[in-house]
Amino acid sequence: MNRYPMWVNVLVLVVVLGGVVVSLPSFFGDDPGLHVSTADGSPVPDAALTEIRSTLNEAGIPFSSVDVEEDGAALIRFDGVAAQLRANDLLREALPENVVALTLAPRTPGWLQALGLRPMALGLDLRGGVHFLYQVDLDSAIEQFLASYEADLRTQLREANIRNQVRVVGDQLVVQIFDSSNMDRAEEIIRSLDDDATAQLTERLIVNRAQIDGRSGFRVGLSETLLRERQDFAVQQNTVTLRNRVNELGVSEPVVQRQGLDRILVQLPGIQDPAQAERVLGATATLEFRLVNTEANAADAAQRGRAPLGSELHYDRSGQPYVLRREAIVTGDQLTDATSTYSQGQPAVSVRLDAQGGRRMLETTQANLNRPMAVLMIEETPELVERNGEQIVETTTEETIINVATIRGVFSNNFQITGLTPFEAQDLALLLRSGALATPIFKIEERTIGPSLGQDNIEKGRRAVVVGFLLVVAFMLLNYRVFGVVANIALFANLVLLVALMSLLQAALTLPGIAGIVLTLGMAVDANVLIYERIREELKNGNSPQASIRAGYDKAFSSIADGQITTLIAGLVLFAFGTGPIKGFAVTLSLGILTSMFTAIVVSRVLVNYIYGRRPHVRQLSIGSRISNAPA
Repeated sequence: MNRYPMWVNVLVLVVVLGGVVVSLPSFFGDDPGLHVSTADGSPVPDAALTEIRSTLNEAGIPFSSVDVEEDGAALIRFDGVAAQLRANDLLREALPENVVALTLAPRTPGWLQALGLRPMALGLDLRGGVHFLYQVDLDSAIEQFLASYEADLRTQLREANIRNQVRVVGDQLVVQIFDSSNMDRAEEIIRSLDDDATAQLTERLIVNRAQIDGRSGFRVGLSETLLRERQDFAVQQNTVTLRNRVNELGVSEPVVQRQGLDRILVQLPGIQDPAQAERVLGATATLEFRLVNTEANAADAAQRGRAPLGSELHYDRSGQPYVLRREAIVTGDQLTDATSTYSQGQPAVSVRLDAQGGRRMLETTQANLNRPMAVLMIEETPELVERNGEQIVETTTEETIINVATIRGVFSNNFQITGLTPFEAQDLALLLRSGALATPIFKIEERTIGPSLGQDNIEKGRRAVVVGFLLVVAFMLLNYRVFGVVANIALFANLVLLVALMSLLQAALTLPGIAGIVLTLGMAVDANVLIYERIREELKNGNSPQASIRAGYDKAFSSIADGQITTLIAGLVLFAFGTGPIKGFAVTLSLGILTSMFTAIVVSRVLVNYIYGRRPHVRQLSIGSRISNAPA
């Protein structure tokens, strides 16, 4: 007899029905929509919602609804893409202070949303999103590298009593020696900048004697090999930092990869606010904690435009001047973690310092109780500008006091920063967590890809899946009759479970991913074909139908497992080393293999057992053109 224990049948039924429920949101489809948000991330005011409705009604553009989402943004649904595109142009003009972006709004019913179920995430080619191409400022990378030698060299020359002037000029370190009799000693120091552990690096520095402004000196440059290495390091480090920031944004299947010598491609599927994405990706933000100079008069300093010696003049967000000590207590380099949170109902950033920063903060708070301390945020934004017919990079630095608080207690490496809006707290925590860029980057290309462009791809992909599924169903029916019906039911269960898994994992579906689904449908019935052909062989050898069924499933399992495991290994390798479309294909392929193994072997066996297992004296099996009439 071919029967599973009752608990196995119940488990399979629960898994399949659960897969049906989880996959339902993906089958309801999407409405063309517009996502309207404020520039600072605050909720859209009621006046803006009224303006949206009146603008659309006056223009005669039909819309289904205007809803406010959990994040405070407005979501407008339309019945067609044409109305969506017209409304997009109109609302961009009517709401210049807001961010208006094309989107796809899922039609998921409320009861499914209440269960926390969501449709599959879609990739850039299906859902739309933003595409950025950044260029890395390689000249700044070289200057920063040379600057690391500048201070060290100046210190060593001073300790050797050699009067000098050291500065970075372009891609060279220019060294002036005031007394020419010290040239040999100075050259020896320059050539031994690095210790033995990094001596190989020093060998690739090019040291040439030269006349510098009428004095003897040296021009220190980098060899081609070292120049290329430093440029590669800058691009790779920036790529890692951008990838960290993208991961913090929570984007499904993003693409962050190097292009050519000095460019980085970033594609963010589903991003509805390109301005916020650009601000997070390209900005460099750090913090400095400084004591307020209470002995200085801030108003007088602001009137004069300068601060007393040893101090600096800064302003908070409201324009209030403060005189801060020049020396920083702790800098952003000493931050190890930053998390957006709330303190007494106010937005805050919870900060953790490293050991050195914690000791410094502890000493400062112990010695300065009841004195004010300020948090200075420093933002650097690079910009490509044209000067004298040439395009150059200019970096704009903005220093703003975001918080001034009196030190009421002693603390060290854990504390909170307040005085921020929720939007600013999230961005600041993200930037501090993801690390600083190794060198400035600037945007040279931006494209916003609307979801309407992907709608045609979705329809074609859906058509390909349906056609592929129907052809496989027809083939199995013609060749395997009743067993073909079982295989087709298992194939449908496989498709449902695959969609359910992708919905649960929120793995982004791309065009290559659709190709992976179609390929999975064909591979799924491979296992059933192997099993059914084995059953036919057993019947030809004179075995009974029940024994043939048992032998077909048991003996074909090893062949099926070997074939599927090797394909799964290939899928995992593609996922590990691929990016973007390749990774999307690998995800659907790998998940499809797992679901097809379950449905082709377990689900189909449950159905076959239900049809034939309860009949002790089966005389024939409907398994194609060759029908067994062997005795039971």
